[in-house]
Amino acid sequence: MAVLEARNVSKHFGGVTAVDQMSFAVAPGEILGLIGPNGAGKTTMFDLLAGSVAPSSGEIHLMGQNVTKSAAHKRLSGGMGRTFQIPRPFPELSLVDNMLLARQGQSGERLWINFASPRRVAVEERAAREKALGLLDLVALRRLADDPARVLSGGQRKLLELARVMMADPKVVLLDEPAAGVNPTLLEVLIDRIREINATGVTFVLIEHNIDMVTRLCHRILVMASGGMLCQGAPQDVARDPRVIEAYLGGVPA
Repeated sequence: MAVLEARNVSKHFGGVTAVDQMSFAVAPGEILGLIGPNGAGKTTMFDLLAGSVAPSSGEIHLMGQNVTKSAAHKRLSGGMGRTFQIPRPFPELSLVDNMLLARQGQSGERLWINFASPRRVAVEERAAREKALGLLDLVALRRLADDPARVLSGGQRKLLELARVMMADPKVVLLDEPAAGVNPTLLEVLIDRIREINATGVTFVLIEHNIDMVTRLCHRILVMASGGMLCQGAPQDVARDPRVIEAYLGGVPA
């Protein structure tokens, strides 16, 4: 069963068709890349998958369930997480507190539980903190756990964003241009961590303009152009497709 599926999805903004009859399925454990020239409809497609934009027609399925009309926070609780091209952590909160805010389903979120079962709340809070510190360790930010997020570089913010989304235990993660603004050294760390998390069974779908990262990381690539599917396939096949070279690279095959 596909963990995520788009079925004939379209999105119109007035007279403009941003996404046109897109259909694809993402297999469990896959790393799927979504590429295309500017204006191809990639970001709108991501917004449709995440639930921040409603489709004009078609359906979105998550873990076998029709979530077309479900809000973004419902999709998060259903197993889908998302990062953003420009991370916006709470700058004055510590890294660990930024992480803790992303934890889902804590008993202490209900006021009465704090009085009725304080021990249960304390146990969950300790477990959440240990998980947060473990994830910060995974992305090489543990030493900054108690520092405010404002001290982080752009690349470190991307690593924090990846760690933070994992606090919700997602089954599938949408990554919006994870390489944007990241220096080469931290990019290698980011690629390694995505691979490491993927090896645990987490599925990834990413928009990315860094073609080197896409070809190294992704198992399969979808190419969009003018809102629709241009082609899809293994990275090495897509890279040599004349349609991709013409539409995405603006040239002709060598």
